[in-house]
Amino acid sequence: MLGPMRAGVFARLLLNILLLTACGFAQANCIEGPDPAIRRLQALAVADPNKAVATTQVMIADAIAANASAEHIAWLHAVRAQAYSALELDADARAAAAEGMKLVSDSSTPVHLALFFTDSENIYDAEGMAEAKRSVEAVRAKGVGPEAERCVLITLGTLQFRENRADLAVAALTQAYRASDAAGNPRQRSVAASALSKVMSELGDYRQALALNAEVIEWNAAHDETLNLSVSRYLRGIILHETHDYDAALLAFANARALSVVLGDEQGVAFADMRVCDVLIDLGDLRGARARCDDALKIFAASGTVDVIKQTRSFLAQIDLAEGHPSRALATLNDILANGAVDMPPREVTPLFKLRSDANAALGNLVAAYADLDEYMRRYTETNETRRLRQVAALHARFEIDREIDRNASLQRELSESKLRQAELQRRTLLAITAGSLAVALLTAMLIGARAHRRQLAVLANLDSLTGLPNRRHTAQLAETALEVSMRLGEPLTIALIDLDHFKTINDRSGHAGGDQVLKEFARLARETLRSGDTFGRWGGEEFMLAMPGATLDVALAVVERLRTVALTITVPGCEDVRVSVSAGLAVNESQALSLDALVVRADVALYRAKHDGRNLVRIDDASFDAASSGVRRAMR
Repeated sequence: MLGPMRAGVFARLLLNILLLTACGFAQANCIEGPDPAIRRLQALAVADPNKAVATTQVMIADAIAANASAEHIAWLHAVRAQAYSALELDADARAAAAEGMKLVSDSSTPVHLALFFTDSENIYDAEGMAEAKRSVEAVRAKGVGPEAERCVLITLGTLQFRENRADLAVAALTQAYRASDAAGNPRQRSVAASALSKVMSELGDYRQALALNAEVIEWNAAHDETLNLSVSRYLRGIILHETHDYDAALLAFANARALSVVLGDEQGVAFADMRVCDVLIDLGDLRGARARCDDALKIFAASGTVDVIKQTRSFLAQIDLAEGHPSRALATLNDILANGAVDMPPREVTPLFKLRSDANAALGNLVAAYADLDEYMRRYTETNETRRLRQVAALHARFEIDREIDRNASLQRELSESKLRQAELQRRTLLAITAGSLAVALLTAMLIGARAHRRQLAVLANLDSLTGLPNRRHTAQLAETALEVSMRLGEPLTIALIDLDHFKTINDRSGHAGGDQVLKEFARLARETLRSGDTFGRWGGEEFMLAMPGATLDVALAVVERLRTVALTITVPGCEDVRVSVSAGLAVNESQALSLDALVVRADVALYRAKHDGRNLVRIDDASFDAASSGVRRAMR
């Protein structure tokens, strides 16, 4: 079992990401009102939700007294519900939405859809989320307009993410993000980007998560959406915490809290305090952490928001355990987990069993400790089963490939223009044949030059500009071809995913120029070290992919171990004390016909294990090892 200061760290590693769903996922005016007055109120709900609540309450009473239309009153309820949602007052938001939906019976009208989306996004218990998801899917099946369809996708992705189905959420939210961009609706794109940022963070793609988050912050700042800006900075703090950039995370939470204070948003203040408490636990400042969690708990208790009350209490239990009060921690955790914690999202319950196991172990209750540990592992395994890992990795890879295609779009357009220029040159050549041999020779030279230029552009479109290696798209194409050939010949193909360890530290210490130099040097050494028939390309960021045709696991392991060893010789410019190392995961298509996606997923799982086991390691996918011949396994041992 873990010592007092490390108790619950493994469980909290999961909880850090799970808390992403606790705040800021509500849509800000995803469907705009039909007239300027309603749209001004919707803007007020984003800029000053407290004022929006007070204003709409008065306007609803006046509208009822004046016998205004049911649709108009329903829109006022929709604004009030959105304002409550922005304030993280889930019960009030759902109550306001319910009042509005009573007034409009047609579920296909914009006002009913706006109310329905707000109601769905403020559900956090497992049973309620399942029912809400069924309702959202039913609305989508009936068919709605393009604007509402994008809102449906965002709501669906939100619920899927809360249900621990990032593999599904990333597809829905990516579709919403791209559709909003194509439709020229930057507000909806900002909402989708905010939701997608959280999903990418859970998938471990922190760089992309931060890029999407920066896009949202820029939009919020440009449009004076102070509350949303507070939420976006809060979420940035969570992502930075995941990268262990504690100072930057604390600054982001401080900025979010300051904005919440200006707005009088007590819930926002409480969320910021809770997250600062979380960071201070990691830094070992238990006294400071307890003060922040105590402050947050008072506000959450006053609003009666059950799930975040329990989250905050779980942090306090962790502090109790670290300070040597396991009995107090156990009592708190028993209360939180009573009745299976059905009032919390399932994704948030899992790590609490690990924390309670540590508390029981500290008290000598070994039977109870092992029972909780077994329950934790059961739940953890269920949510991380291989099928879901495959789905997440495949969707994630496709999203990355799409982004790389976008980055190469200008080169591809230039290729197309080059083809048109070549066709025009050919036409002019035919017309100029009668002008004499000198003109023909001149035009021929121009044509050859255009073809050479096009070939050069084609090469550039397939190369990573920094390392000179094949880029992700071209690497995937080459690996697919190698896989097809190996299957046709009945030979094995081994895939390796290789990742530079602690690359963020290298960038922080030596700057991005130093990090770029390390990437280029690693690429150079790899070209010198690898076999002539191997395919080696940049897979993204500091990650590389290696495809080794004809290589059984023992051969592939020797190749990658050689590459791991030479990486240790790289020096970081200006930081001679920083060691460069790599971790790698291997998977082989030896005894069964696997797709490239499946091989990459297996290699990714093995890479994760290498990272988890301490880095500077090579790990092999279990299924690949089990499928290898006894001779290969004996050679590897």
